Amino acid sequence: MYNKWGKFFEFTYGGIQVEILKVSSRSVPNSVAGAVSGVIRDSGAVEVQAVGAANQAIKAIAIARGYLAPLGIDLICIPAFASVLIDGEERTAIKLICEER
Repeated sequence: MYNKWGKFFEFTYGGIQVEILKVSSRSVPNSVAGAVSGVIRDSGAVEVQAVGAANQAIKAIAIARGYLAPLGIDLICIPAFASVLIDGEERTAIKLICEER
């Protein structure tokens, strides 16, 4: 199933299909925050993954909270680890599952 941006929902969390947003050290936190806010408004949950870019991901989520608060949406974040394949190598990523409280 595809969302309005043409991206495939990658997993199910709490019965909701959730999109995974990948953050790199070159990601602009305001842009990621806009994407997080859009997905939260559309589906209620999003997973943000970062390998070596946890700082950018955390900044983006903090900014997204500010974008969503005036709409009455209280964004929460559940941190966890995920194994991802990058160039054939298994790496550990920080995954931040974000949803409405």
